[in-house]
Amino acid sequence: MYNPFSLEGKTILVTGASSGIGRAIAIECSRMGARLIITARNEERLKDSLSSMDNPHLHRMILADLLKEKDMDDLIAFIPDKLDGIVQCAGFMIVKPFQFLSHDDIHDLMNVNFVAPILLTQALLKKKKIANPSSIVFISSINGVLCSYPGLGIYAASKGAVNGIAKNLAIELAVKGIRVNSVNPGMVQTNIFDPGIINEAELKEDMKKYPLKRHGKPEEVAYAVIYLLSDASSWVTGSNLVIDGGYTLL
Repeated sequence: MYNPFSLEGKTILVTGASSGIGRAIAIECSRMGARLIITARNEERLKDSLSSMDNPHLHRMILADLLKEKDMDDLIAFIPDKLDGIVQCAGFMIVKPFQFLSHDDIHDLMNVNFVAPILLTQALLKKKKIANPSSIVFISSINGVLCSYPGLGIYAASKGAVNGIAKNLAIELAVKGIRVNSVNPGMVQTNIFDPGIINEAELKEDMKKYPLKRHGKPEEVAYAVIYLLSDASSWVTGSNLVIDGGYTLL
């Protein structure tokens, strides 16, 4: 059956695949026929992601802390052939008012959310591990691109930087047939919803700010990523795809 969104025959690397959006992307890509290489720092959760994917025996996982040069080198060496797609999803959030941010806060968050994915992309290019044509997708955020929130200043800065470099890479890599795009979600139901982080009343109040009156699901972000990885988006590069339930309309 004809399906321009199919990922059959494609090999795709997903970072941050042990939880949340990264996990959902890995699972949904496997359902669309891709062969996945998944990586993250937590072995138990990464194994759980692998076991939840379609045909887990077809996919490979490798533990890697992308802030460590050796781990990044090991990951690149682990990739057997050229990649048809890369999804840079590893990241985290610090919630702290600007005046209380420490040097370590800024250093740690920017390194994980911006520096590590950029250096990994650069290294994969230098090692000729990315096919021509192919697709690179960065998971960014509406935060720092279209809006911001109290206490999330440095997170916003990291995501703004991601969108900026994605546009630059789209221009520089177009000659190779490598497309580069970002996905910019609003609030998504991930581990930020764990007890003690945001209470139920706060969640319900926040949902009222969304025209669709709910937060997103990880798989809804994954579907957008599948579009950008697939041949259906073969004329799409340098775009920032907003998936926010209408939040930034208001």
